[in-house]
Amino acid sequence: MQLLNVLEWAHGAQAADLTVVVLAPHDPMTRGQLRRMAELAREGGHSVRWEEARGGAGAPLRTIGGLTRRLRRAGRVVIGDPFSRYVQLLLTLTRARDLVVVDDGTATMEFITQLANGERLVRWHRHGGGRGPRDLVFAPFAAAARRRLTPAPGGGRRTVGLFTSMPVEPPPGIRVLSNEFAWTRRRFGPPRLTRGTDIVGTSLVETGVVDADRYLEAVRSLARAHGATRYFAHRRESAAKLHRIAAETGLEVVRPDLPLELIARRGPVGRLILSFPSTVVHTLPLALAGTGIGVAVCDIDPSWLTGKASPRAEGFLSGVTGTARGVRRLPRATVAPEGREAALRCDASGASGGPGGFGAGGSGKKRN
Repeated sequence: MQLLNVLEWAHGAQAADLTVVVLAPHDPMTRGQLRRMAELAREGGHSVRWEEARGGAGAPLRTIGGLTRRLRRAGRVVIGDPFSRYVQLLLTLTRARDLVVVDDGTATMEFITQLANGERLVRWHRHGGGRGPRDLVFAPFAAAARRRLTPAPGGGRRTVGLFTSMPVEPPPGIRVLSNEFAWTRRRFGPPRLTRGTDIVGTSLVETGVVDADRYLEAVRSLARAHGATRYFAHRRESAAKLHRIAAETGLEVVRPDLPLELIARRGPVGRLILSFPSTVVHTLPLALAGTGIGVAVCDIDPSWLTGKASPRAEGFLSGVTGTARGVRRLPRATVAPEGREAALRCDASGASGGPGGFGAGGSGKKRN
C-alpha cells in the first residue's frame, strides 16, 4: 500500500525518475506484493532498490551504509511508514528539507494524532504503549525522527507534507495533498462486475485485537446474509485461519498479489464489497469511483476484542468506520458466546456513511 501511494504521489506531483527503496520484510505474502508493485514502479520509469534490510545480523549495517550517501544528498525524501524503526533511523541521516509522508492506511490517522499531540509514535494496536527494553534503547532515534517530521517553527526552511486519502486534521505547518487514486483509475479498469458479493479480510486476529472464533462467526454470518462468495485475504492473515474460513463458510479464499485497490479496479469484482474497519473503507470508494460498486463496513463489537487488545482499540476502530465517506455503515454486529446461536446481523438497512450513498460514484472528498 505504501508503494502504491508513492506511485500515486509521483503521478500527482509529476515527479519522474524517483529512486524507490524497498526495505524488504520477512513475510512472504508482503514480499510477493512488493515485488509486483516494484514491477509497476519500474514500468513507470522509476528505479527500484530492493534492500534485504532484515536479512541477518549484518543486514541493517549494510543497508544503512549503502543508503547514507544518497540520503544525505537528497533534497526530498518520501516515506511510507513513520512508525517503522528502520525509517525513523534513516530519517536521522537525511538533510532533506522537503519530507513527504504518504499513506500507510489507517495508521496515518494515528500518526497525525500523535504528531499533533507531541506523543511518541506507537502503533495503535500495540498493547503496553511500546515501553520494552528495545523501545527504550531506540527512544533517542524515535524522538529525533519525530522532530524531523514536525514542521519547522515560524515557517522555516524545512517542509513536511502529507499525501493521504484518510480524514485527518494535521497540525499547523503540514501541507496536505489529497490522494484521489488518479493513477490507479487511469492505469486499471473499469472492472468487470460479478453478480456476487465479496468480503475483505482483516488481520485484526493476527495482531491480537479480535478473538478468532468471534471473527470467524462474523464472516460466516456476513456471507450468509449477503450471499457472499469470495473472501479477499489480508496479506498478514495466517494460513490456518484462512483454511478455517474456507472450510467453515464455503467462501473462496483469494490471496491477492497486489493491493486490493488495484485488484478491485482490474476486476472481476462483486457489485458489493463488505469490509470490517480497515483502510479499504476509505480507499475503495475513491479507486472505484464511477463503477457503481457499493462498499459497506461492518463495525467491530467490543465483545469481540481480546484481553490483549490495546485500550485504544475500540475507539480507533470506531473512528475508522465513522469517518469513512461514500460507504454504507452497517448496524453494529454482535456475536453470541461460543455454544450459542449467533446473533450477528449485518444487513443493508444501516444509514449511509456519507456523500455518495451506498455506491462508489463519488468520493465525497474535497481536494486540499
